[in-house]
Amino acid sequence: MKYVMSYRAVEDFLPLARQHYPAHAARVDEFRSRGVLLMVGTFDEPMNGDAMGVFTTRQAAEEFVAGDPFVANGVVASWSVRPWTEILQPG
Repeated sequence: MKYVMSYRAVEDFLPLARQHYPAHAARVDEFRSRGVLLMVGTFDEPMNGDAMGVFTTRQAAEEFVAGDPFVANGVVASWSVRPWTEILQPG
């Protein structure tokens, strides 16, 4: 079981995202180095700032969101964490 965190960005996200990206990227690196963040990225079509991350536990996903500068500084309008059952795994 994995946990997918989804972000929905505010409409005019780009100026805020640029301003807070260094701190957000540091948080991504921290969680990746701990081994609890497996993947993270933005959606390209449409390119509206929406993003997702895949975490090993719900606790890690919620901890990430709770301290993410994008959430704290208004880049993210809403977020969710949902359980995800992997069917096909690398073998």
